[in-house]
Amino acid sequence: MPQVSLLYLIIAAAAAALIFAVIGFFCGVSHRKKKAEAAIGSAEEQAKRILSDAIKSAESKKKESVLEAKDEIHRLRSEADREIRDRRSEVQRQEHRLVQKEESLDKKLENIEAKEDKLSKRNKELDDKFAEVEQLKRSQMDILERISGFSIEQAKDYLLKSLEDDLTHDKALKIQLFEQQLKDETDRLASKVISQAIQRCAADHSSEVTISVVDLPNDDMKGRIIGREGRNIRTLETLTGVDLIIDDTPEAITLSAFDPVRREIARVALEKLIADGRIHPARIEEMVEKARREVDRIIKREGENAVLETGVHNLHPELVQLLGRLHYRTSYGQNVLNHSMEVSYLAGLMAAELGENVATARRAGLLHDIGKALDHEHDGSHIQLGVEVAKKYKESEEVIHAIHAHHGEVEAKTVIACLVQAADAISAARPGARRENIESYVKRLEKLEEIANSFDGVDSSYAIQAGREIRIIVKPDVISDDQMTITAREIAQRIESDLQYPGQIKINLIRENRAVDYAK
Repeated sequence: MPQVSLLYLIIAAAAAALIFAVIGFFCGVSHRKKKAEAAIGSAEEQAKRILSDAIKSAESKKKESVLEAKDEIHRLRSEADREIRDRRSEVQRQEHRLVQKEESLDKKLENIEAKEDKLSKRNKELDDKFAEVEQLKRSQMDILERISGFSIEQAKDYLLKSLEDDLTHDKALKIQLFEQQLKDETDRLASKVISQAIQRCAADHSSEVTISVVDLPNDDMKGRIIGREGRNIRTLETLTGVDLIIDDTPEAITLSAFDPVRREIARVALEKLIADGRIHPARIEEMVEKARREVDRIIKREGENAVLETGVHNLHPELVQLLGRLHYRTSYGQNVLNHSMEVSYLAGLMAAELGENVATARRAGLLHDIGKALDHEHDGSHIQLGVEVAKKYKESEEVIHAIHAHHGEVEAKTVIACLVQAADAISAARPGARRENIESYVKRLEKLEEIANSFDGVDSSYAIQAGREIRIIVKPDVISDDQMTITAREIAQRIESDLQYPGQIKINLIRENRAVDYAK
């Protein structure tokens, strides 16, 4: 029972505590609500007060802004009025200056009109004086004509003739001066370059002809070579394309052919037949074929040797073969392959002296006459054929141009082309290098004299020194001393354009006045 009572007491105490807690909660909530309402009321009053202050402040600032705007408007209006006044005064000053200028122009115009009046009067006076001067001049000219015995036209001709003589004299002096200066400078440089090139180039002197002579062991061999009814000699001539000349010359047979390669094949074949002793058509055919192969080997070897000795590399094999064929070609008795090698050496040496490309100069010099290996078998000059061959085997434009220009067929436009021209002339013109056909030699001398005699004032001319010099006698009453220099220059230019010749030709003009009388 006591425990039950204690439990009731605890429950009652808990209920009482709960009731008091609920009552306290509601009391707190009511209190906080009243406090919040009071705070809200206070905030609303404060907001109303702030809004009222803001309205008052805005009204005040509005009034201030209106006042400031009125002040700014007043200021801008004042500035605009001041600017207008300034511009008006400037316009007035401009108008004043324009009025002054108009007055000044009017005064100047009046002065100009006055001067024009004076000038017109002065021109009239000058016209009158000019007429007087002309009249006086005519009278003086009449007096001069009577005194001098010359008419006006005759006097003009005389003055023009005197002026022409003076100009001819001055022209001759200038030509002599420039030629001497140019000659001194070019002689100095050319002598240095060419002398060094020639001193360093040792070339063989060779002379060949268009026939070959084969020695025989005895004259009986001639009959064996001819064969029964001439069948051996006909077979040999047919296979080689060479003429065999069997005459009264003891123990010798002459081979004649324009193509030196064919002539060499025939010579080698004939020597082999003579050494073998068996001479009949079948054996002849066999020996000719062997000789042809042997000559082809020689041609290839000579071409390779030429390329090796000149230091020219990367040549097409066909070009090497053509170079070897030049070993059997001659020009005026000079071996063309030796000549080409010599030109290659000289061109390379001169290129080294001048700082040019030595390899290109040597290549162009070696190939400059390559067309001569073909000119018997194809139409065209050796220059044209050489250009075509060089283009065919992809040589450079500089080498092709040097080949084209080495005889002046086209104008030399590169230093290499000029060097090849000079080297070709040096190689051809040196003593002992070439022989010249007597007929062409005589024709060249006749042509040289014919060119000199075609000029006005030339009395006679004589080619001397094997065509290296021409002496021209001029008429003293037609060509003066000053005109001799000009005439010599014109003759030299004509010879250069019309003739082909190795080296150079000296033009020597001679003018002489003689007076002859007899004492009786």
